[in-house]
Amino acid sequence: MIYKKNILIILLLFPTFAFPQGFNKVWMLGTGGGFPTGKIEYTSNSYALFKQPYKMKYKGTQATICDANGNFLMSSNGVWIANSNNDTMVNGSGLNPGDNVNSFPNGLVDDYANIILPFPGDSNKYILFHHTDYYDGFSYSAREVFYTIIDITLDSGRGAVISKNDTAFSDTLNWGLAACKHANGRDWWIIASKHNSSIYYKILLTPNGIESVSSQQMNVPVAWYNSSQPTFSKDGEKFINTVYDSITHNSYLILFDFDRCSGLFLNSTNIQLTVNDFLFGASFSSNGQYIYACTSNIIYQVNSLTLNIDTVAIYDGFCFPNNPWCTTFWDMYLAANGKIYITSGSAVMFIHEMNYPDSADTACDVQQHSIFLDSIWNLRAVPNHPNYYLGRLQGSPCDTLQWAGINEREHDFRFRVYPNPVINNVLNIGYLLPQNKPGVFMIYDVTGKVVFRYGLPQWSNEQSFKLPSLSNGIYNCVITSGIQRVSKKLAMIKE
Repeated sequence: MIYKKNILIILLLFPTFAFPQGFNKVWMLGTGGGFPTGKIEYTSNSYALFKQPYKMKYKGTQATICDANGNFLMSSNGVWIANSNNDTMVNGSGLNPGDNVNSFPNGLVDDYANIILPFPGDSNKYILFHHTDYYDGFSYSAREVFYTIIDITLDSGRGAVISKNDTAFSDTLNWGLAACKHANGRDWWIIASKHNSSIYYKILLTPNGIESVSSQQMNVPVAWYNSSQPTFSKDGEKFINTVYDSITHNSYLILFDFDRCSGLFLNSTNIQLTVNDFLFGASFSSNGQYIYACTSNIIYQVNSLTLNIDTVAIYDGFCFPNNPWCTTFWDMYLAANGKIYITSGSAVMFIHEMNYPDSADTACDVQQHSIFLDSIWNLRAVPNHPNYYLGRLQGSPCDTLQWAGINEREHDFRFRVYPNPVINNVLNIGYLLPQNKPGVFMIYDVTGKVVFRYGLPQWSNEQSFKLPSLSNGIYNCVITSGIQRVSKKLAMIKE
């Protein structure tokens, strides 16, 4: 193995579909206990694994966020908040008051129990939604969703907590939080589910703070002491959750349509995947067609269009150095390079990698324990990163705001697309971004829906894409960088 400073591994990955990196650039690694810690940094087509000493350790709960340019800002393990120096943020200790935090001082074990969002309409503030669990004599559930607000300009730009452990709402809840941009492109929906119920809660976050908390009863199996990864597709049009049914003892993948304007779930579909077994991790592929869910031993793929179910991986029994350090399946993470990474239910030094999540059946290419963390022990936790880059839903009743509060200016960028018309889904673009500023390339269909999105690094001026399967017709191609934008029409023709 070749070492260069603190970089252990640099692997170049080439997905067919990726999305921008920046806010979602960093995944923190390491359980502590005297063992090394580290992180993975992602770009839209690569990643690098770093081995570095950090004070914060992770078990099952992890929230991280960078700024729009990928500069690390903060992380949390459900017990405290670390700043950009990985030290305790000012007023960042004492999250989630209760006995459970005292039992797990090195990080909560709850899946997806933290999520950090940019505060709507205020580029200086971020908000952490979080919860913990409580023992009720039989098992564990959450009792409330807390929120904590950070002003990143304080403490010389390292940030400080300005309000902490405020209660958004209280009820007996399952583990797991999810978030999706409102159709106006500025506000956020935050989702939680009720324990022993089929009720879903929706928090609406606006520049005024928590604008509302609503609930919706769905015709789905009752979630009983559920631990899952509730997740939105990258376009925000679909939502998934996994449910263990306490009556039948089966586990289901629940698929909803989602209205980003109203926050309503629609058209729920119950997809039974297991008998007498729990589902843990869940993820959409980048383009949203395929959904993945796993038990500790099996990874399933569900086609969201046809509902066809395939088994794409069966745990191969690998343990290192021996039992009980076995690389089973647990949580899933769709990274900025378009690939899915899968952790294990116990602390191990390996991560599984799915190379082509947008491909059907075993062509998704699950490579078990393919990433060696080189003495970094990692347990379950993956970042809870929503699609921070999801814009307004153009043409919808909620499309009433300027995108992100910015007046975009037309700019040339020396933008060209070729061939035009596109044949066989292969598209090339040329462009010149402002110096030291990244950009975003998007393709819209005639309804205003984003059908392709890619982060453009500032150091390149040519890109070639294998586009997803698109219908014949006229599309609008847009490059934005800062407050500048350019658009061109594109014709799609299938031979």
